Amino acid sequence: MGWLSAGEAYEVSLMDGKVVARSVGRRGSGRPLKTLPKTVRDHPEVDRLRQLVEWLDRHAAACLAQVTAWMVSSLPVSTTLLARVWPDPAWRDLLRHLVVVGDDPAVPLFLGEVTDTGELRVFDLDGETRRLPAGTVTLPHPVLLPARDDLREFATELGITQRVEQLHRSTWAKPARLSEHATEVTDFDGATLANHAAVVARATALGCRVSGSTVTCRVHEAGRIVEAVAWLNGDYWSRWTMGALSWRLRDGRHLRLAEVGPVAWSEGMRMAAALAGGRPDAPGKDA
Repeated sequence: MGWLSAGEAYEVSLMDGKVVARSVGRRGSGRPLKTLPKTVRDHPEVDRLRQLVEWLDRHAAACLAQVTAWMVSSLPVSTTLLARVWPDPAWRDLLRHLVVVGDDPAVPLFLGEVTDTGELRVFDLDGETRRLPAGTVTLPHPVLLPARDDLREFATELGITQRVEQLHRSTWAKPARLSEHATEVTDFDGATLANHAAVVARATALGCRVSGSTVTCRVHEAGRIVEAVAWLNGDYWSRWTMGALSWRLRDGRHLRLAEVGPVAWSEGMRMAAALAGGRPDAPGKDA
């Protein structure tokens, strides 16, 4: 953005998310100063810029939460909507280089650009550029991605980075054999946690919710909302320990483990493992 006058001797602006100042006049170098001079720290323009920084941070966090939700639940997204948000750097930086699929779910593609008409410019594992017509695309959860190792290798070779955790998101494969009537995973039982505040902070960083003695994460899968529930043991001031992990529907009905889909399973295990500091050591962990 441009420079704004902040008194007779200084101008202020935003650079890399921070308010900076520069001297003006005959002695001014035109270069940003290392720190804000005391004489402008309380200037109205500086205050407005600080408020703008706070708004931009909230906006970026909201965009990240939305794109992550699309990816975790593998929901179809209108390319018209993508075209509408693409000019916004906060959205564009998150969406670029995500893996998307169009009509053929077996063909993963990297998103390069979105035109103003909703057409997507993508490239495949051969490096060939393609165009997807306007319509809908899916941002697949990584546990559903075909040839994920190949996608990772390709991204590494080209120096592709993702702002949303997709290719390098920790995933957990659902075991092929599960007890027919089992409703809980007990692999994390007894894992020692920190105090309540630390548990809340870690859960929030994961995008999960803490309520009383449970931590939950929601996934939209196969047309229904499934909630993974990690139970905690302890009181507010003591050290906490992990209890069982289970899954339930919105009406409160608990699912048998055999009924849990691959995405809900992976996200629930990811949540529990992160809370428990990485336990178990662990069968079923993909990455």
